[in-house]
Amino acid sequence: MFYDSVKKAAEAKGVSIRKTEIDLDFSNGSISKWNKSVPSVDKLLKVADYLEIPISDLLSKKQAV
Repeated sequence: MFYDSVKKAAEAKGVSIRKTEIDLDFSNGSISKWNKSVPSVDKLLKVADYLEIPISDLLSKKQAV
């Protein structure tokens, strides 16, 4: 759920998941692991801020981008 939301938001901004990870100093593949695990609120906040979206977009099953 989280990975799909981040992927859609990143695509809408024109950045890759890997670029997002690099810019946020996350380890390689850490965001893709969010398909099977729950990220920390801190990481979700960093991603939402980076992608310039409300954190609620990452928490919702339906993303309004």
